This record gives sequence, C-alpha cells and structure tokens, in this order.
Amino acid sequence: MKNFGQEFKAFVMRGNVVDLAVAVVIGAAFGKIVTSLVENIITPLIGVLLGGVNFTGFSFTIGKAVVNYGVFIQSIFDFVVIALAIFVAIKALSKLQKKEEIAPSAEKIVEPTEEIKLLREIRDSLRR
Repeated sequence: MKNFGQEFKAFVMRGNVVDLAVAVVIGAAFGKIVTSLVENIITPLIGVLLGGVNFTGFSFTIGKAVVNYGVFIQSIFDFVVIALAIFVAIKALSKLQKKEEIAPSAEKIVEPTEEIKLLREIRDSLRR
C-alpha cells in the first residue's frame, strides 16, 4: 500500500489538478487587473456621468455602525466586468474551436491521378 505522502503526491501531480492550480493563480491576477480597471477607470467615469458622484463614499450610520454600501456597489461593478470579460473570452475560444473542427472537413477531396487509377485497376485485376 502507498503511504499518505505518495498518494498525495500522485493526486497533486495529476494533470487536471495542476491545470486547476494554474487557472486559480491566473484568475486571481486577472481579478486584480479588473478590480483596478473598475476602481480607477470605470467607476470614476460613471461618477462623472452621474454628476461627480463617488460611489466609494456612499455610506450611512446606524447607531455606531457605519454601512459602506458604496464599496458594495463597486464590488458589483467588479463582478459584472469580470463576468463580461470571461463571457467574451469563452465565446472567442468557442469560435476558435469551431473553426478548428470545421477546417479539416472543409478541405477539398483530391481526385486521384490517372497513374493511381491505373495502378488500382491493375491491383484489382490481379486479385481476381
């Protein structure tokens, strides 16, 4: 029987686990880029369109608790932009995969040369 360390190593080194780990790291980095895009570009532009509104400053107080709902609004923008970017990326990948699948079947079937036809006739007559 394998010991725990060997089983764990075999589990971690399987291809799909490594692919998932890479996807998580790239996704985290992509999330930071999108968060920066939303915080530094999109939200200020929307604020300007709405008359100079700064969403991150939206808050209200209940007793001693301060509810910063502007940060929540910004998180919603983050989510929408990330979801849109993922949708566009998956749609582009899907189109590329469809083009790769269509390309081989779209190839023109080449007619055999006269020499090949003659050789096939000779082969067939020798079989009889």
